[in-house]
Amino acid sequence: MTTIEAQAMKRLLRSLANINPDEIGCDDCFEVVDQFVELELAGKDAEEALPLVKDHLNRCEACREEYRALYRAVKKLSEQDD
Repeated sequence: MTTIEAQAMKRLLRSLANINPDEIGCDDCFEVVDQFVELELAGKDAEEALPLVKDHLNRCEACREEYRALYRAVKKLSEQDD
């Protein structure tokens, strides 16, 4: 096993150890991440309203990047409307 393969295996095992039985997947997160962003931009507690989305965003770099891009875009659009 190469060093890269060993590192990948360690990351996978760490991820598996942190699985929450109520965890949502990327598809479910993607379906509601716009609601999460809208709540945040409205000054509401998005984490309280959608805790599984917040949990997923904490765990998944790909979805977190999608969230950040959406957040920036919606924020910019709302600033232009003001």
